[in-house]
Formats: sequence, structure tokens, C-alpha cells
Amino acid sequence: MSARTPFAAEETEGAGIPRLDVGLWLEEGFDWFQETFAQLIAWFDYAFTTTSQGLADILAGPDALILTVILAAIAWLMRDWKLALLTVPLMLFIVAVDLWEEALETLALVAVAAIVALLIAIPLGILAAKSRAVSSAVRPVLDLMQTMPALVWLIPTMAMFGLGMPAGITATIIFALPPGVRFTELAIRQVDSEVVEAGHAFGAGQWQILFRIQLPLATKTIMAGVNQVIMLALSMAVFGGFVGAGGLGNEVSAAINTLDLGRGLEAGLCVVMLAIYLDRVTAALGSLEGSTLSRLLRRRPKAAGQPGEGTEAAAASTKTG
Repeated sequence: MSARTPFAAEETEGAGIPRLDVGLWLEEGFDWFQETFAQLIAWFDYAFTTTSQGLADILAGPDALILTVILAAIAWLMRDWKLALLTVPLMLFIVAVDLWEEALETLALVAVAAIVALLIAIPLGILAAKSRAVSSAVRPVLDLMQTMPALVWLIPTMAMFGLGMPAGITATIIFALPPGVRFTELAIRQVDSEVVEAGHAFGAGQWQILFRIQLPLATKTIMAGVNQVIMLALSMAVFGGFVGAGGLGNEVSAAINTLDLGRGLEAGLCVVMLAIYLDRVTAALGSLEGSTLSRLLRRRPKAAGQPGEGTEAAAASTKTG
């Protein structure tokens, strides 16, 4: 730790304003956190390393062309043949510039970080929508997480985990989490109160109201939040290269260090290709009505007398009334 004098504010020395050692206090608090939760940090280190490396190995298992076909099939199911057709040149470009393995490592990092961020963000957003106190407490924390420069989050994560994938994943989670909370809270709050009251009138409990009325009606807005979380995770994953997180971020970092314009632009364009694919697929998840998957499901005969028809009837009666 650097030694700092308590009266180092030169610009305000004449006014007698003392130098606040905020950085020193934060360092001491961070050191306490590391010592107190050393075992928990070690567990997260192991979990993040194992899951990200395991997912990267799974993705790298099939041949690049086979995985391209699989990704195109997913795009076809989620949207239509046009998106599937677009997927092929996007993936083939990454193969052509010989950055396929790096792109898969980045995809694995984004997947792990986005899943963890959403597992935290969606329940927290629901809780914030249900409680004004939680919403008020969470809002300034989310503001801090969103407005802090992205590279700053690499400092504490690198201090905790050292160089490697866990530091990049943790920084990515912190940076990408806020939109998931905000969109989920907004989605739940925007559900028509008359629909909720009708559900109560039909005898539905709080959990039934949440899972059968509020969440289904809020799906599109929540999925918009999911899309934002994934996009932010992808952008932050590139910064992860500065802490040795691997993938395309390492290529960008190496290109900056060596002023290799061609290498940096190739890695950047590969990030763009992944971003286009992930954006289109996740955006399609919010509106599956016209997708190939929904058309295939509609061909199956509908089962009559499904349980929980009371709450759906409540929503329907309120809309028609």
C-alpha cells in the first residue's frame, strides 16, 4: 500500500480541506474481505475455471463446420431460415481468420458470466419489484456498477483471482448484471394491476400470480434485459484479455501491446460476428410467436383441461372486460 499524507490536497491546501484517503480505506476493506472469505474466493476460482474450460472444450469438440451447422440450426429454430443463412458466413469468417478456438473461449466466458449474472439479476429484479425498500437499496449499487469505468473492475478481480479466466468472468458479471435487474424490475412493475387483482379474485396465491400472470406477461421486457446482459458480457469479455482471461481478448491485448493493426482488427471483427449472432438469437427469444420452433409446436395437439386455468382466465377476462 502506498503511504499517503492526510493533508495532500494541494489544490485546496489554502482552504484547509483535508485529503480523504478513500483509496486506502477501500484497500483495507478489500484486504479484510480477501482474508475473511479466502475459502469462498478459492471455491469460485475453481468453479469458474472448471465450468468455462469445460464448456470451451465441449464447444471445441465438434469440427468447426459441424458446430457452424449446429449454430445455424439453433438460429433457424429461434427465428427463421434467414437468420440461419446469416449465421453461416458469420461463423465461416471466424474460421477463415484462424481465430475459431479463441472465439469459442470467448463464447464460453460470456456464457458462464451471463448465466451467473442472470441467476442473480432476475430474482433480485423480482424482489426489487415487490419491495420498495429493496429497490431503493439496490438502485445506487446498480448505478455504481454501471457508471464505474469497465477497466477498473479488473483491478479487484485480478487481486482476488490473479491472472486468468476467473478474474475476467467476475469482472464481466459485475459489469453485465445491472441491466438484468433493471429490466426485470421494470417488467414486473409494468404488468397491469387489474390483471393481478383479477388473479387474486380467482383465489390465486402470490407464487401463482408471479409465475402464471406476471412473469408470462413480462417475458418480452425481461428477455430484452437478457439480451443486454449478454451484449455487455461480450464487450467486457474483450477487456478480460488484459488479465489473461483468454479468447479474443488476449488477441486484442496482444495487438495493442505490439501495435499490430491487422491482428487487432481481425479479433475485433470476430467479436462483431459473435455479437451479431448472439444479439439476433437472444432477441428472437423474446418473441417466439413467429419462429420455426413455435410453428412446430403448434402442430402438436393441445391438451385440454390444463391445471391453473383460473389465473389464465383471470387475465383473459380482464383483457376482454
